[in-house]
Amino acid sequence: MSLKLYYLPGACSLASHISLIEAGVAFTPVAVDRQKRTSEGGDYLAITAKGYVPALVLESGEVLTESAALLPYIGALNPAAGLIPAAGTLGYFRVTEWCAYMCSEVHKNHTALFKPGSTDEQKDAARAAVLQRYAYIESTLGDKPYLTGDAFTVADAYLYVTLSWAGRVAIDLTSVPKVAALFARAKTRASVIAARQAEGLPA
Repeated sequence: MSLKLYYLPGACSLASHISLIEAGVAFTPVAVDRQKRTSEGGDYLAITAKGYVPALVLESGEVLTESAALLPYIGALNPAAGLIPAAGTLGYFRVTEWCAYMCSEVHKNHTALFKPGSTDEQKDAARAAVLQRYAYIESTLGDKPYLTGDAFTVADAYLYVTLSWAGRVAIDLTSVPKVAALFARAKTRASVIAARQAEGLPA
C-alpha cells in the first residue's frame, strides 16, 4: 500500500500535504470532516483515537501522527528533495527545532482564534501572542529566504500554513515584513498551489 494522508482542508495537515508533494512521493490524500468521518466513508477515530489531523498511514500500515514527527519523516523520504538535512546533522535538528516551535508556539497560540466561544479579550491576547512569535522569526531571518537558509524545508511548509490563516483571524503581518515576504514566496510554489487545489481551498 502507498502512503495515505488524512487531512482537514486548510488545517495544519496542509503542511504535510505540501511536503509530500515537494518530496515527490506517491500518496493518497483522504479528507476528514469535523464529524470525524473520512471522504472514504470511514470513522477517522478508527485511524487515530486522537481524532485530529494530520495522520499518515505508512506502507507498513502503522500510523504516524503529530506534525512535529510527520514533517521530518516526510522530509527524510526523499533526501534529494532537500526538505530536511541528513538525520543526525545539526541542520536536521535545526529544522526539527523549527517544526517544534511551529507546533508549540505559533500554532498553539492560534487556539483561541478558532475556538467557538472565545471572548474578544482572549482573541486579542492570542493575536498578540502569535505576532510575538512571528516577531521572533522576523529577528532570525536576516537575508535568508527561508527559515534555515536558501532551501524550502518542511518547517517552512508549516510556517506557511499558519501564515495562510492570518486573513481569517485578523492578524496583520505589517510589523513582520520579512515573514510576510517568506509567505509571499512560499505561496507561489507549485507544491503549495497543488495542495491547496487538492484540498478545495482558494488560490
